[in-house]
Amino acid sequence: MRGGLGNPRLLRVLNERRLLDQLHANGPASRADLAKITGLSKPTVSAALAGLEEDGLVHLVGEVSGRPGPVTSLYDMNAASTHVAGIDIGRDWIRVAVADLRGTFAGRCDGRNTARDSAELAILVGELCHAAAREAELDWSAIACAVVGSPGVYDPAQGRLDFAPNLPGPPDLAGRLRSALDVELVIENDINLAAVGEHTYGEGRGKSNFALVSIGTGVGMGIVINGELYVGARGAAGEVSYVPTDSPPTDDALSHGATETVTAAPSVVRAARAAGLDLETAKEVFAVAADGDPAARSVVEAEGRRIGGLLVAVAAVLDPEVIVLSGGVGRNLDLLGAAIKDRIAELGPLRPVVVASALGDSGVLLGAVAHARTRAWDLIFDARRG
Repeated sequence: MRGGLGNPRLLRVLNERRLLDQLHANGPASRADLAKITGLSKPTVSAALAGLEEDGLVHLVGEVSGRPGPVTSLYDMNAASTHVAGIDIGRDWIRVAVADLRGTFAGRCDGRNTARDSAELAILVGELCHAAAREAELDWSAIACAVVGSPGVYDPAQGRLDFAPNLPGPPDLAGRLRSALDVELVIENDINLAAVGEHTYGEGRGKSNFALVSIGTGVGMGIVINGELYVGARGAAGEVSYVPTDSPPTDDALSHGATETVTAAPSVVRAARAAGLDLETAKEVFAVAADGDPAARSVVEAEGRRIGGLLVAVAAVLDPEVIVLSGGVGRNLDLLGAAIKDRIAELGPLRPVVVASALGDSGVLLGAVAHARTRAWDLIFDARRG
């Protein structure tokens, strides 16, 4: 019964985690309050706090006096006892944050993604990670774990990233990152992490079932069901870039997906140029549309209708409480909203609630940090359990 509930060490660790979870969620508390909330005896709480305090995981943060009886000590988790890293690898930008166990950023470093192949990309990520750690006044070796958000689907059996045509070089980035970072590393789809970020900090907070649809350089979806991220049998749930469209099949559609080919930012730029607008980016197209240019407005309306059709498909399959739109294109709901609404109304009775993400460019990074914090908790208590 070494691993069972009859194991005193396991029971001690379970009690410690129960107390730390409570402090993490609700902040400072006294031993008496913790005993009352958790149902543990006061001696058990005192013993567990003593062990956690000795190892630096909790600390004394204050005292309550002014009432009959002895002074009451207040304890809280020591969020700075462990640090994690979140890494967002995008086609144009790489963002890295080092954070404590409450998710407070201690260091952040962003850089342009100038890599031409996976080897250069791994080196660049490593440089940004060490820079973020230095800003946090930490050595990179002090990081408990890191979570990487990247386009594509990580195949742990093969150790490679699949479905990531927007990244340079062969699909060997995962192995190169592990070598370059030399830390406990988790690799996750970037849009899945954006959904985690939205669930933790944004429009998905408090929602048990929602979907995040990202329209930017690419198209993707993160799904939360019953409060948990859903990735499917092989990690490919939410790969809506491959949803078929009415457009004729092309080589780009085979590699990037039919929906991504006609809906992502590059297609917005192509449509604008076809309409006679000399613009370089989707951001410029939306800015010109906001200024009232009729050609740009027509391009944006067509984009909104395409997105509306995709959202109906999402609603028909998932029936989410809300669909959060993110990405450089998707977050322009003020300009896209009317066309999206009209297209949804044309396609049937489903009326999904659609909102724009409030996390801006930081959604993937925040999700990576949130995921890394969860992983760090597991590592801490795995070590304590022995």
